[in-house]
Amino acid sequence: MSINEPFTKLEINTEDDGFYKGYSLPIALVSKSIMVALVLWALVWPAGAGKILGSVNGTLLSGFNSFYIIIVGMFLAFLLIVAIIPSTGKTVLGKPGEGTEFSNFSWFSMMFGAGLGVGLMVFATAEPLGLWGSNPVVVSGEVAPNSEEAIASAYRYTFAHYGFHAWAIYVMTGLSLAYYAYTRDMPLTIRTALTPLFGRHVNGVLGHIIDILGVIATILGVAVTIGFGVSQFIDGLYAITGIEFLMDSSGDAPTPTPSKVGLLAGLLTIMALSILSAVSGVGKGVKYLSNLNLVLSVILLSVFILFGSFAFAMSTYVSAFIDYIINLASLSFGAYSPLSEAAFTSALPEAAQPLAADLYAGATNAWGSLEGFKSGLTGEAAALDDATLAAAYEAGSQGRQFGWQSGWTTFYWAWWIAFSPFVGLFLARISRGRSVREFIIGCVIAPSMVCFAWMTILGGTAIDLELSGAAEGAIIGASNTAKLFVTLEQMIQGPLLTALSVMCVVLILTFLVTSADSGILVMNTIMSGGDQEAGVKHRIVWGIVLTLVIASLLLAGGGGLDALKNAMIIGALPFTAVMGLMMLSLAKAMWRDNLRRKEGTE
Repeated sequence: MSINEPFTKLEINTEDDGFYKGYSLPIALVSKSIMVALVLWALVWPAGAGKILGSVNGTLLSGFNSFYIIIVGMFLAFLLIVAIIPSTGKTVLGKPGEGTEFSNFSWFSMMFGAGLGVGLMVFATAEPLGLWGSNPVVVSGEVAPNSEEAIASAYRYTFAHYGFHAWAIYVMTGLSLAYYAYTRDMPLTIRTALTPLFGRHVNGVLGHIIDILGVIATILGVAVTIGFGVSQFIDGLYAITGIEFLMDSSGDAPTPTPSKVGLLAGLLTIMALSILSAVSGVGKGVKYLSNLNLVLSVILLSVFILFGSFAFAMSTYVSAFIDYIINLASLSFGAYSPLSEAAFTSALPEAAQPLAADLYAGATNAWGSLEGFKSGLTGEAAALDDATLAAAYEAGSQGRQFGWQSGWTTFYWAWWIAFSPFVGLFLARISRGRSVREFIIGCVIAPSMVCFAWMTILGGTAIDLELSGAAEGAIIGASNTAKLFVTLEQMIQGPLLTALSVMCVVLILTFLVTSADSGILVMNTIMSGGDQEAGVKHRIVWGIVLTLVIASLLLAGGGGLDALKNAMIIGALPFTAVMGLMMLSLAKAMWRDNLRRKEGTE
């Protein structure tokens, strides 16, 4: 029986003239309206907006934590299977004999810069140090925080958050888009990836909704990345110049944090440069900045190799990678559910059950130790004997594990998912002519191994400085965005420190500009129905919209990154469902294309 030809008659109506010439009016107007409404809400009612976003985020994480964890594990498993199967792995993303557009160096540079460049600058030191003090093994009480025994589990989860799973999310979207765009000559836009499931129905309202979800997720994912990066950019400028208005020394924080004025000034600088780069297009601005990013990254890595704890880092790399692979299945599918107060009460010793309401919050606090739990109790609860309190703390173990996972791993999965329309479409845009296997290995395995090196060389040096007592708690006590600069201060002094700090600020700036301008180009590609050469004026408009979204959410709730993170997690959830459908759709397309090829040879 013959297999019907695939549906390829995708029709995305675009305007023939006027300001929106070449653009889908429903996608552009609805996307902009949603973003403008978010900006006005956050500016007019900043405290209320921050509280509501936090409340909605907490509710969604309670209900969808397991969904996030398991579906990301499924993405990784699916891609590995597709790469291994000969018939799918060797499929070329393009016409027969078609070459690649970019060299391997430029391809990897753009992939690396767009995917995790900013994240690595902020979290190469902050992530291992943070997880050294708190991870599921520490939360369970098996090892003490910030101890030598906690290093292995710290890197297990560091590798999980920045390794195969993170890049599998990007590649799940990117491969779905590239497969249809380059093997079926369809538009490079989000709805294209669902045509095997929904056929002609994506030509209407359903398709508009899918593309709008992609645009919103992209804006919020890029916004969080820029938010973290701007904060680190200001930390770096302050370390070099000492300009007081950049930092806020008030409040309860033990160290100064970037001020609102400093954040907004840094944001305007970065976004102005991003818009200029986006106007120049992928082949010029993005490509050249990405190449510069990679060169400066290698220099920074070399400094840590020469002056940091390289032997410690390399031994950690090998042992941590083996541990990561051994635990890959549990990291992929080991999801936790919330622990209700009733379930907690039933697990308590009889003497403690009447005091369950006083014990519940402390026992299920993912960031609290047993000693902290005991010291925080008052009244009758504080009078319970040590054995009963230890049993009560153990009864809250599931709640602590859920709180940790939803507050850390699920946050990352939502961040990468929100980032995936942007990075995925960008990966597809630069990968024409490569095989499916090359695309998966090149975009999942290779960048993950580089990320692991960054995390162990930079983060390992910071841990070693703290473990040996040389840093005396200075790195742990610094804010996440300042940890890199504090680590450098503990390693070297004098003119070399100044030169390296300046280079790091430049590197942060170029990573931020690359991420922002790539995001602007991707948003325009989606709204123009897959046109990769969208109009310059709309790149400028979306650059301004993105700037306003980041600025308003930085100010919401009193300032800071919490509102940005909450909005991003909320916006990522609908697109997570879209990605699940993408996986099913791609599996169907590849299966049926393979049957068609067999029919053609028989």
